[in-house]
Amino acid sequence: MEMKNSSSSELNIEKVAEFLELPSSKISELIEKGNLKRNWDEYYDIYRFQGHAPHMEDGTVLIDHHGAFELVRGFPKIKRAMLLEPALLNNFSGIPSVAVEEKMNGYNVRVIEFRGKLIAFTRSGHVCPYSTERVQNFLETDLFREHPDLVVYGEMTGPENPYVQKEAYGIESLDFFVFDIRYKNTGEALPVHHRRELADEYGFNQVRFFGDFSTNSASAKIMKIIRELGKKGREGVVIKDPKMVLQPVKYTCSESNCSDLRQAFKFYNEAGRDYLYSRVIREGFQSHEWNESEEEFRERCLRLGESILRPMKKTIEQVESGERISDEFRIRVKDRETIFKFRDYLDRFGLYIAMDKIERIGNEYVADIRKVNKSTNDKTLAMLEGQLWS
Repeated sequence: MEMKNSSSSELNIEKVAEFLELPSSKISELIEKGNLKRNWDEYYDIYRFQGHAPHMEDGTVLIDHHGAFELVRGFPKIKRAMLLEPALLNNFSGIPSVAVEEKMNGYNVRVIEFRGKLIAFTRSGHVCPYSTERVQNFLETDLFREHPDLVVYGEMTGPENPYVQKEAYGIESLDFFVFDIRYKNTGEALPVHHRRELADEYGFNQVRFFGDFSTNSASAKIMKIIRELGKKGREGVVIKDPKMVLQPVKYTCSESNCSDLRQAFKFYNEAGRDYLYSRVIREGFQSHEWNESEEEFRERCLRLGESILRPMKKTIEQVESGERISDEFRIRVKDRETIFKFRDYLDRFGLYIAMDKIERIGNEYVADIRKVNKSTNDKTLAMLEGQLWS
């Protein structure tokens, strides 16, 4: 994509540089290296930062309003507590209490109003057609029109989810839960209780709030919460400074780590090794801190081992029998055209998509989609035919 200053449909590099307080040469360099890219289709006035961009979180979005600009900052990466008590005392030592909310298992999106309609950005800064259509059902536009400087951050979760299918929340299709509200341009977050009050005022679903706990004694209470969430197949918690000045910390259940591993080892040649390794390491640290009995430790070992080996063994058996393993999911929309837009959207990422059927149910359309994981299929078949692992 070429971007010059000669056309109103192209990005004005000098004005962008002035807005971002960067040299024009730096903006040109970001474009040339593919670190600043235009979005697809009707979102041609929206650009996304990816890779190495100065002072920008990955997925930060630049919106060009005919030469006036605004930023939708990418969601900051939340670091993880491996040992809960020392992590709390080290990271929140300067404040008397921490706020604890549920970390839900789905995919996060940022929502703004754009040209009179709500749109949803993925973590990478793309406008997802499916998420954008669905978010119209979950959020009213009043907040965005009355507070145009705010961005709503939330988790899309439920079984009819193209990225993370979860049955743990009692949701029939898909729903949206607010976990953060931030200002455009700066990315400054609203304090926890202010954000919760504002979301309540506009009738938005929110992640569960467990309470404010004394920093010095919070770890025991959070461990109890984590045990209960684990029994229900939930993911974990995010621990926050109520004023949102200090950076949040996340902590997850063993059951969630193992659920991630089961899915990842089904498609073992697509999953990143850091993704796999980090979840195994979490189990070791959590087991140590929880001072488990031999029986509890053995249960954890079996849960972890099965989450790694069972899905891999099943994948090998399926490929040997001539099947192509795939990730299967269902989406539900009101506009049938959204299904095809979403298929094209996934195609652009180089994914092999097969659509089994589209069914009309009431005033909605339901599509069953298969995402074929070519790399794992090909690798497994090669091993079965005698190739060596390099």
